[in-house]
Amino acid sequence: MRKIILDCDPGHDDAVAILLAAGNPYIELLGLTTIGGNHTIDKVTHNARQVLTIAGALDVPVYRGASRPLINDVVTAEDIHGDSGMEVHGYNLPEPAVGVEDGHAVRWIVDTLMREEPGTVTLVPTGPLTNIALAVRMEPRIVSRVREVVLMGGAYGTGNITASAEFNTFVDPEAAAIVFGEDWPVVMVGLDLTHQALATPEVESRFAALGTSAGDFVVALVDAFRHNYKDAQDFDNPPVHDPCAVAYVIDPSLVETVPAPLSVELAGTLTRGRTVADFRASDAPCNSSVATRLDVERFWDLVVDAVQRLG
Repeated sequence: MRKIILDCDPGHDDAVAILLAAGNPYIELLGLTTIGGNHTIDKVTHNARQVLTIAGALDVPVYRGASRPLINDVVTAEDIHGDSGMEVHGYNLPEPAVGVEDGHAVRWIVDTLMREEPGTVTLVPTGPLTNIALAVRMEPRIVSRVREVVLMGGAYGTGNITASAEFNTFVDPEAAAIVFGEDWPVVMVGLDLTHQALATPEVESRFAALGTSAGDFVVALVDAFRHNYKDAQDFDNPPVHDPCAVAYVIDPSLVETVPAPLSVELAGTLTRGRTVADFRASDAPCNSSVATRLDVERFWDLVVDAVQRLG
């Protein structure tokens, strides 16, 4: 079992990541923490509770996190995720049967890492890195206690919100710089990898064939996501970014990685938020790596299996 804290901003692809984490038998989902990103903190927290309700994961605690970046103004992605932050087609989303716990997500992350056995908890941030940066500033001792940080964000190639920057790192580049700068193992699962995880009609049909509520939910997510991605970024099939990070935690052999020091551009007029992977140093000792290639067939097998288990 791999213990994880999933720090997310649901979001269509975050929703699939939650289902994967909740349905995979090798993941112990200690809790969900939410972060403003794909939409406002109120909406993404509501969406997280809805997804856990659909998954039947009613015992997973939800903690509300930071509502805004460290320095930047709030940026959301309504063009991709819709007015609710998790628009669906042809599926009636339930009222959440999961509440929001008392206390702030950052405090809970720190307390959990200080309580659990060192080296047993993996942080899986799939939104802006504000909560994780605040946690490590609040309690630097968590760095030595984290097994690794497997994040969805960044790109060593082309960005998506700008030509240079991926959305999550663009929203809060200072937070990303803090997370990349700490001495803990970091795996950056960025656009270069996640754009290989396309939800094609063939993939969608596999979820439809399950004949379950969770499977129908994924179909409804993908239908809306495909429409929005086509309008916003001219993708024929939407990439499901966030489950790639969870999949790596479950089975690292699904993802090829290359060691590389990572940094974030904070000052460039055209490049603020860009993640820079220094592949020149790939032979030197390094605590960070970059995901480059996905075993697409095995990835989708993993996601379909998890959703099927949820029923």
